This record gives sequence, C-alpha cells and structure tokens, in this order.
Amino acid sequence: MSKENAVPVMRLGLIGDNIARSQSPRLHVEAGRLCGIEVTYERLIPRDLDLPFGSVFERCVDQGFRGINVTYPYKEEVVARLRVPDPTTAAVGACNTVLFSDGQPEGHNTDYSGFMAAFRATFGSVSPGRVAMAGAGGVGKAVAFGLGKLQASELRIFDHDDAKARRLAASVAAAGSAMNVTVAPTIDDATQGADGLVNCTPLGMTGYSGSAIPKHLMKGAAWAFDAVYTPVETELLVDAASAGLQIMSGYELFFHQGIDAFSLFTGLEVDAAALRQALASGNLEKADP
Repeated sequence: MSKENAVPVMRLGLIGDNIARSQSPRLHVEAGRLCGIEVTYERLIPRDLDLPFGSVFERCVDQGFRGINVTYPYKEEVVARLRVPDPTTAAVGACNTVLFSDGQPEGHNTDYSGFMAAFRATFGSVSPGRVAMAGAGGVGKAVAFGLGKLQASELRIFDHDDAKARRLAASVAAAGSAMNVTVAPTIDDATQGADGLVNCTPLGMTGYSGSAIPKHLMKGAAWAFDAVYTPVETELLVDAASAGLQIMSGYELFFHQGIDAFSLFTGLEVDAAALRQALASGNLEKADP
C-alpha cells in the first residue's frame, strides 16, 4: 500500500482494574473498520503494569494516544487531571472518556449520554418513575444525572458509604433536577414501592459474585437495569426477568456509551445497527465476555 493510500491509525486505550474481558477493544476496532480507519485499543491495568493510576495516565499522554476510556475504580480520580467543558459532566464529577491534544486533557462522560440513549432504545419514552439505585460511584453518578434528565420522579440511593450517597444526592439537587433524590439507609428501604431497580455497584461482575438487589425485593417493580456487562446475564437480571420485570442489560450501556466515545475520539458517526451486527457475530451478547 502506498503512503498516500495508507489507512490512518488511531491509538486508544482503557484504564481499569478488572478489564481483562472488556469488549471495548472490539467495539472501537470494529467501529473504526466500519468508518474506514484503523484503530488500536489497549487494555491498561495499573496493577499489572506495577504503576499507580496517575503514572499509567501520564504514559498515555506521553506515548501518543488519541484518547482513553476510564473505568472502575478511576472515573472520579481522573477528573482532577482534566478540563471538563460540559457543565453537566462537571456536576457529575466523573469522566469515562478522555481526549488528548495540545494542552490539558479533556474529559467527557459517555456513561451519562449512553445511559439515556440505552434507556430510550429499550423502554421507549416512558418515565423511569420511582427508582432505587445501589451504588453512588462513577457510573452511579452518571446514571443518577441521566435519570433526572429522563424525568424520573424519584431516586433513592443506597451505598454502603453513606457519605458518598449523600454527596451524590446533593450534587443532583444542586444541578436543578426536578427529581426528588433521597438517601436510603438500606437497599430494602430504597426498593419499597420502586418502579425501577438499578445496580451501579461491581456486584455481579466477573470476580465480584452476588447481586446488589435480592430477588425478594423486586416484587412490584416494572423494570431493572444492571450496569455490569461482564457477564451480560447477571444474577440480578436473571432474577428480575423471572420476577416479570422488563430488563436492560449493562451491554446496552456499554454499546451506547461506546458509540458516543468513538464519536468523540474520531469525529465520526458509526452506523449503530452495523456495529451491533458486527459485535453480535462474535457472540458478544450471548457469551461471558
């Protein structure tokens, strides 16, 4: 291939602690192929590199990465290193997508935009209603703000770190959301009379067995969402489906946030249906990724 006809290469990566099975590399490589660009996408696990998060981040800055995704447990820690141009993302206080160029790295939160897109694609235009959410960390913050934008009437947050839950509730309220936000002392209290059940903890992820919301607390709810997507069929979602709830898997959040991140990295819009088909051909949605 001549130099003039060479396909440009874009270097991307993901920093996180439990990402050996992450399918983000496949999503971005396939999206690049569909858009006519070559993408490399590296898994960067600080403990495997024997480096703290900050050193891995700086290595990406120095080594010519176009951008990175950031996942558990670094979505909040990374914010101090970034310029965050969007006011809502700044209010969320967590970033999962970072762009490198001249000057300070730029932070975005495609968990926020991706959650809203996934919710509408799965459940339509209905209001989320009253929602119980376990977990007030990085993805919990994005989902909480997304639920407010989707016009949920109430959000009850439970986190074992009560102070973290209270900070999130205060942040959502300060952003001017009409949604009533409270902190629940237990997950049992949070789920009483809830229409929607949300898990934003690592429970259910490969390496973190269990469910944040026991099956006996699901009675009366209409829908459930689990942010975990490895595996796609978590214990929580299996229980919710058997209890008659409509479900949205973490794969849907993964897919939609990935599309938004790819657009930020490249300035290109990938055909979502074609990308979903390309990923499904590898049995991603049916396997333990």
